[in-house]
Amino acid sequence: MSAATTPRPVTPLGILAVSLARLEEEVATGDQVDGVVRQQLSRARELAAGLDPYVASCTSPESPALAALARRTDEEDWGTSPTLLEREMLSGHVEGQLLKMLVRATGARSVLEIGMFTGYSALAMAEGLASGGRLVALELDPGAAVFAQECFAASPAGELIEVRVGPALASLGILADAGEVFDFVFIDADKPGYVDYLRTLLDRGLLAPGALVCADNTLMQGEPYLPGCASVNGEAVAAFNRAVVEDPRVEQVLLPVRDGLTLIQQVSG
Repeated sequence: MSAATTPRPVTPLGILAVSLARLEEEVATGDQVDGVVRQQLSRARELAAGLDPYVASCTSPESPALAALARRTDEEDWGTSPTLLEREMLSGHVEGQLLKMLVRATGARSVLEIGMFTGYSALAMAEGLASGGRLVALELDPGAAVFAQECFAASPAGELIEVRVGPALASLGILADAGEVFDFVFIDADKPGYVDYLRTLLDRGLLAPGALVCADNTLMQGEPYLPGCASVNGEAVAAFNRAVVEDPRVEQVLLPVRDGLTLIQQVSG
């Protein structure tokens, strides 16, 4: 019987990791450094730089309303935002299409978004809603809420979105007190609040049977798993990921989409 071998990398990220490992080895030994370094570095760069554009090119195009919303978000000056908003917070084409397809595939009729920003993900999900569906979007920043509602007006799907402004936990409490339940939830708000948001969804009965919860930025630029000092957001995401793994009420999978997207479902009371 032959000895076990290391699995061959079959994903771009796996191949990139092997390429970089070989590069480190060659630099350490100094043998043929110039030629090997040049070849390996070029290959690593091509893998890293080409992945996102290729994924986007193979993904169905966004609607004109979403494209317009993205352009307007990019052109806006967010430097004066009191809640430290920035254009990079936009979910974007690939993740927006994924959320839209997940909403459509689950047949969700009631969707909740915790953290809306300028409304790209909200509008994308609204485009995937089943007939008669509705989406409730929670946003802390009043200016961002107005911006999003102006963009929603350009799309029929925007009429399905109800925006509530204020701290998310308070809004979740109001929704729970009113007996609201949701088939699909997207969490993309302040990272230190993630654990409380998920616990509130589970503890207050806000999730319909079989509901799907999606949490964004759960890779947080690699900080949850990289050695060294993480930022406040990186530490918060790492704590959230641990809390999800340790919660016996749910099952989850973390997808390496954009900055990480975790899909969560409740499996017991």
